[in-house]
Amino acid sequence: MNAAFTTLIDPAGLAALIKSGRAPVILDASFDLVDTEAGARRYAAGHLPGSQYVHLDRDLASTKTGRNGRHPLPDRAAFAQTAGRLGIGPQTQVVVLDGQGGVYAARLWWMLRWLGHEAVAVLDGGTQAWKEAGGALTTEATQGHPMPPYPARSPLASTVDSDGVARRPPDMALVDARAPERFRGETEPLDPVAGHIPGALNRFHKGNLDAAGRFKAASQLQSEFKDLLGTRSAAEVIHSCGSGVTACHNLLAMEHAGLAGSRLYPGSWSEWCSDPGRPVATG
Repeated sequence: MNAAFTTLIDPAGLAALIKSGRAPVILDASFDLVDTEAGARRYAAGHLPGSQYVHLDRDLASTKTGRNGRHPLPDRAAFAQTAGRLGIGPQTQVVVLDGQGGVYAARLWWMLRWLGHEAVAVLDGGTQAWKEAGGALTTEATQGHPMPPYPARSPLASTVDSDGVARRPPDMALVDARAPERFRGETEPLDPVAGHIPGALNRFHKGNLDAAGRFKAASQLQSEFKDLLGTRSAAEVIHSCGSGVTACHNLLAMEHAGLAGSRLYPGSWSEWCSDPGRPVATG
């Protein structure tokens, strides 16, 4: 396989990849946390030719217990089966997208890296960018080409559990990707408790995008994250959000900016606040 796309790909790059005869596996992860079938309806109304739909709740999360967050990670063996069903093998270039600024695509991007797959990139600007570049949409169903479960590999992304977050050293940054008003505890539309994990910093994931809904230049993202993190390296950063989804947008932005090595707290606020014994901060 030629050089892989591993963070972002633009519509021209995707079109060239398709025309080259090295057609990637294209996955549409569009979703809505409030209306959980909105993404599937959006996909049915028109999607990139050849793309398959991936549902956050059904394909990218496991069973909720009430104490493990709203979108707990499946185990790696179960997700390896999902990847195989979607036609992904170790040499497959994967392109993921959505219609929400890359939020849900970034979760899928991160999970494939967690599985050990490097050749996965998010379509910058998603469906809208594809259309603006002259790309067509279709309502025709896409027939995938299932493969065996993805073979066991060392993960390219790592996690921290709630105990690791609680016991993190003072120089370890915890970055929360939620909107500022949710971070401060002024409103909480999805979880039973408002606020944030004590000591966390706030980096709203939408700050990674420009006015056109595309990721900012790598140099600008690098500067902004360094302003937030100070002298900390990426390895001294844990990312969280509401349920381990939008945090992946910050992880992708840092990776694109050349700041690789930070980790995800998958349970995030929805898991943290489910235990009344854990501390809560506001403001």
